[in-house]
Amino acid sequence: MVALLASVLSAGCGSTGSLASAGPTPTASGPLHLWPERQGAQVPPAGPGGAPPQYVQGLPPVSHQDVHGVDPVALVQAELRAHPDISVGADGMPPETAAAIRACGTPGQAPEKCPVLRPYYRDLTGNGKDDLVVGIEFPDRMMSVRAYTADEAGRLNRIMATTQTVVAVEVAGQDVILRVPSGNPGYELITAWSWDEKQKTMLPTREQIVRVPAAAPPTPSAPPAPPRASPGASGAGAP
Repeated sequence: MVALLASVLSAGCGSTGSLASAGPTPTASGPLHLWPERQGAQVPPAGPGGAPPQYVQGLPPVSHQDVHGVDPVALVQAELRAHPDISVGADGMPPETAAAIRACGTPGQAPEKCPVLRPYYRDLTGNGKDDLVVGIEFPDRMMSVRAYTADEAGRLNRIMATTQTVVAVEVAGQDVILRVPSGNPGYELITAWSWDEKQKTMLPTREQIVRVPAAAPPTPSAPPAPPRASPGASGAGAP
């Protein structure tokens, strides 16, 4: 009887729904600092006063910090007047793009020829008010992406400016996200620009390289139908 009871209990331990071991837990390991005796490069500290504001000159004051009333074409034209003939840097642009921007809104130029794209609005600084995001098309799929905020004095301050060969531009939360081709085929570099309260500007805060999903192969077309015989036609040599 004791032997029988022991055998029943032993069988019950292996029944469905019982706990089973998943094997040994892998040991967590932190990053290993290589060549700790080497003296690394120094990172210069950020300025305590933050980045100096880049106010746009030549525009009327922004009322109540409402950037919806700012004409994006007039804004880019004002920046072009303040920084003419610059081909590199935050204000740089190709001469043909600058000429097309100067011609925006003039008689004879089609609206779609203006390189300044329609604006977008999003609170990027966290002050509860919309900021202005402007895109400018350059040749060869390049574009300049710029962002502006208005202060209480009605001044328009440019808080972001970058020129990239752009796959797409997105806004997520308070971040402006740029997707650009990476140096490796099949991969994109994704950069998130975020507001830095201490520096009072947008900075690239996160970067990630991701693999682009392969495009689906084209669907093969159906083979052509075989030619049909003409009515009444007969084979060769038929009597």
